[in-house]
Amino acid sequence: MTTPGPAAYRPFGVRLREAMATHGPLCAGVDPHRGLVESWGLAYDLSGLERFAMTCVEAFAGDVASVKPQSAFFEVFGARGVAVLERAVDAFTEAGTIVILDAKRGDIGSTMDAYAEAFLGKDAPSPADAVTVSPYLGYGSLRPAIDLAGHTGRGVFVLALTSNPEGPSVQHAQRDGISVARAIVEGAAADNADAASRGEMGHVGLVVGATIGSALADLGIDLAASAAPILAPGLGAQGATPADLRAVFGAALPQVLPNASRSILATGPDVSALRAAAREESERLAEMLAS
Repeated sequence: MTTPGPAAYRPFGVRLREAMATHGPLCAGVDPHRGLVESWGLAYDLSGLERFAMTCVEAFAGDVASVKPQSAFFEVFGARGVAVLERAVDAFTEAGTIVILDAKRGDIGSTMDAYAEAFLGKDAPSPADAVTVSPYLGYGSLRPAIDLAGHTGRGVFVLALTSNPEGPSVQHAQRDGISVARAIVEGAAADNADAASRGEMGHVGLVVGATIGSALADLGIDLAASAAPILAPGLGAQGATPADLRAVFGAALPQVLPNASRSILATGPDVSALRAAAREESERLAEMLAS
């Protein structure tokens, strides 16, 4: 269990909850993959990447609770692409929009220490508010990132139950009657216990696909008890609907941050259309949570 960070750092779960209450629970994706960039009439090159990213900043910054840039789509352009990502992260941060960087890092020892410092450290260049991490070298391998995030007021989102077809072969596998996914959720719950005792969301979030059907119940997983923010990809183009969110997440629904990317980005490149699509989705999700 991590110790509280310096007083200057407000806990990630508290900040995220406030953003969700203000703007609705939507997490808007920033995914400049080739098909989307070209569908906007842009060249798939560094200039097109920059135009795409900064259009998203103009449309979403200050208007949604959070955004999720996919790091790989920037990294493909090398150091100059990463520089565009850093510029976008800085702009979202200056606007008060929570940035969850989708990087899915995971390693052991000094390498994980370095990943943690790169994305979550107090001296990190252009740090996001949270980063996605992979626990499949063991949940304990994430300790450097989990602890550093707790000290700097940032967060991590740990892959738990993903919606890709290959996921269940690993995530549903059991040892001593407990699935891998359930063990990950229980690890997050232990790290969030202090926040839970205060009635807050913790800084260790979970990635749980919105299209996993009955997997939570089938595996005996109680997400509501974890006090974890839940990043739920799959809304929109991947087929999940707000009604599916209620069916999948049940009592944990107030913790859910649904992620929509293609369904919103497809309305670009017009800034007003992008902003309107994000606002409409945010309002629809907020109404569902209030009902």
